[in-house]
Amino acid sequence: MQFSNELKATLQIVIVNTYHMYFKAHSYHWNVEGMYFSQLHGFFGDIYTEVFAAVDVAAEELRTLDEYAPGSLSDIIKQSTISEDAAKPADCHDMLQNLLDANEEVMVSLNKLFEQATDDDVQGLADFAASRLDVHAKHRWMIRSHLKG
Repeated sequence: MQFSNELKATLQIVIVNTYHMYFKAHSYHWNVEGMYFSQLHGFFGDIYTEVFAAVDVAAEELRTLDEYAPGSLSDIIKQSTISEDAAKPADCHDMLQNLLDANEEVMVSLNKLFEQATDDDVQGLADFAASRLDVHAKHRWMIRSHLKG
């Protein structure tokens, strides 16, 4: 079966965005400070652990399309639609907002993947995208809830 280059490229974006979000959450886990340290250290840890597991699944989905996964950090940064932090975020509010923004970019790429996989009749990939969208909707809710505090 032939898979469209557009489908493969979109899945590549899902992978690099997911990896980029993972790295942000892990970095924030390491670097969070302040009165909410304990709660946010655990929260960021939960997010990076969950998101990191999804990177492997997405890369394996890409390999089923006979395409290679990104092979370098520079490839990930170059292809990602998520903004790099120019410096360490000033406080936990900035970390949460940056992570929320990253999550939204992951969701945009997953929505595009879902549409393309559905159009191309690649049901397993559409199911994967739909499942990940549910998880990221929960991340969005939880991050937004923290930002209200």
